[in-house]
Amino acid sequence: MYKIMALDVGTKRIGIALSDYLHMLATGHSYIMRQPEISSVKEIYKIAKENNVKKIIIGLPLNMDGTEGDQAKDCRNFACKIEGYEIIFEDERLTSDMAEENLRNKKIDFRKDKGLVDVESACLILEQYLSRKKGI
Repeated sequence: MYKIMALDVGTKRIGIALSDYLHMLATGHSYIMRQPEISSVKEIYKIAKENNVKKIIIGLPLNMDGTEGDQAKDCRNFACKIEGYEIIFEDERLTSDMAEENLRNKKIDFRKDKGLVDVESACLILEQYLSRKKGI
């Protein structure tokens, strides 16, 4: 049995979420600073190893028309630095907006800590992937 990790890769931070072993639930884990990239990749490896992760879902920020822009290319380039795991890209359009709404509904003030939005976005990316895999 293994867990699945989701990453919301931004230009400043990377939000991280993990599934349970049954691949039913997504839970926010943490966020890390993206720079320097060698450090962020090492931290992803460390978290993955500690949590028995075999698959990593990376949010792909597509344009509203479904095409890939500079941000999507940046995510793909970052993903190339992660080796030894199955990497799957998941459409993440509007997840940041949904994440902010979720945090507002939970009465969590994220204005001083934008990393909370990144973690919530990673949860949404993972939930979307898990639901799609189950056919929900």
